[in-house]
Amino acid sequence: MKKGKTSKLDLFKDAKCYYGSVDTTELKSLYLVLQTWVTPKVEKENWDTTVGSITRTIKHKILEVVNKEIFREHFIVDLDLRTSGIKLKKSSFLNLEINFFTKKNVEFKSEIVTDELTKIIKEVYSSVLLNSRYFSIQYSKTKEKMKV
Repeated sequence: MKKGKTSKLDLFKDAKCYYGSVDTTELKSLYLVLQTWVTPKVEKENWDTTVGSITRTIKHKILEVVNKEIFREHFIVDLDLRTSGIKLKKSSFLNLEINFFTKKNVEFKSEIVTDELTKIIKEVYSSVLLNSRYFSIQYSKTKEKMKV
């Protein structure tokens, strides 16, 4: 019996976004995923510290906007961006996964869950990723194939 589900969030023209759970019958946790391609704006020696800094900024932004009545303050942020291959004029795949743990009994497809996750990912996207001084973002590896 399959218990896990995902639900697409069609929010951004240059990123894929969805949320899901491994068990929707007993909803204890949710994951929120944003996938996009990034191209560096600047040359850097050590991208590890920059990506670490972006991860910390994302965590702080989530703490500012998360509804603490629905989700626990403890959450996991996994920003997957291979720092070894980052070079100017070369796109790299970025996968951001955020795991939330629920406080109260909520339904997977409920409006409150969808609205809360939408609010969080829009804030992270606009204030951290879109306004990054290090990267520009696009929907696909090559800019010609961008989604309209």
